[in-house]
Amino acid sequence: MKNRYLAYFILALFIALFNLLFLSPLKAATLEQMAGQMILLGFKGDEVSDKSVQQIGSLIGEGKIGGVFYLKNNVKSLKDVKAINEYLLNSTSFLPPLIAVDQEGGSIERLTRSVGFKEIQSAREIARGQTVESAKRIYANLARNLAALKFNLNFAPVVDLDINKDNPIIARYGRSFGRDSKQVSKYAKAFIEGHRSANILTSLKHFPGHGSTNKDTHIGFVDISNSWQIEELEPYIILLRGGMVDMIMVGHLFHQKFSPKNEKPLPASLSPNWIMGVLRKKLGYRGVVISDDLEMAAIRDNFTLQETVIRAINAGVDILLFSNTANYRISLANEVQNIIIEEAKRNPAFRARIETSFNRIRALKMSIRR
Repeated sequence: MKNRYLAYFILALFIALFNLLFLSPLKAATLEQMAGQMILLGFKGDEVSDKSVQQIGSLIGEGKIGGVFYLKNNVKSLKDVKAINEYLLNSTSFLPPLIAVDQEGGSIERLTRSVGFKEIQSAREIARGQTVESAKRIYANLARNLAALKFNLNFAPVVDLDINKDNPIIARYGRSFGRDSKQVSKYAKAFIEGHRSANILTSLKHFPGHGSTNKDTHIGFVDISNSWQIEELEPYIILLRGGMVDMIMVGHLFHQKFSPKNEKPLPASLSPNWIMGVLRKKLGYRGVVISDDLEMAAIRDNFTLQETVIRAINAGVDILLFSNTANYRISLANEVQNIIIEEAKRNPAFRARIETSFNRIRALKMSIRR
């Protein structure tokens, strides 16, 4: 009898602990908190004591945003980076913030040897000079160095195919592992496995494929209607089948076939045909979708902030990425959150989208909770 009661007690304790760790954030989530989790924001400052860093910590604590990402101007020293990240991680008891960085290797690095961070080669150089196994060791070491600084998300690997040698943003900087989709997938898998060994999330980019273009979405509208090839989806298919996807970043790439007729041209990041149709329905992806920076000229020059937010969410984007560099203001978080909340109050279907996104984000964050 005593053993039975002891077993009941242990079971009840387990259930209570499970509810505390895994279910309580969901039950406690308000519309405001769910909306906040969908916002990832760039920030100013490079020391914990900076007013802008304190403000971003407050936004996390108040549930206004779900995370931040670094640019080079946030990096003064590795000591300061770690201090900022520890401060941000301790700013909330709700869900841990995503603390992201672009640390691909080669030219695309926010943390450099100038502050004592060990740099690595570009994707192209690694694919040409390293075996898959040695690449995995390189990326595992990179991930350990990121984890030591308390980052939990690296916006990589790039799985664009190196199709256009004159591409100004992929080929120019050697960001692709190669022209062959199988090779790209193998080295991308090595990147992901290396990061998972250090509990760092990764993000495939730039869906549906930026490697065939001759323009850059940072500086304007990019039409891939005549350059994009179906094989550019193959790395996503291969990595999805292998369970190698934490998150997918969607680019601001326009394809006439996938833009709704009788509407203004919609890039993939705002297109339900791409995200809900191709990525989720045809490829079967169920995880988190994040936009590329929604302040790039391809978006900023063609859509208002309200249009951008509502269209992106209706298209299937779960996390809205804003570098907050076009017109820096700490109030941007409130502006985006308010747009989401007001539309959710007006439109039940939109609110359902918010709840779906929150569930995905929550599941992803719980997977890295220490």
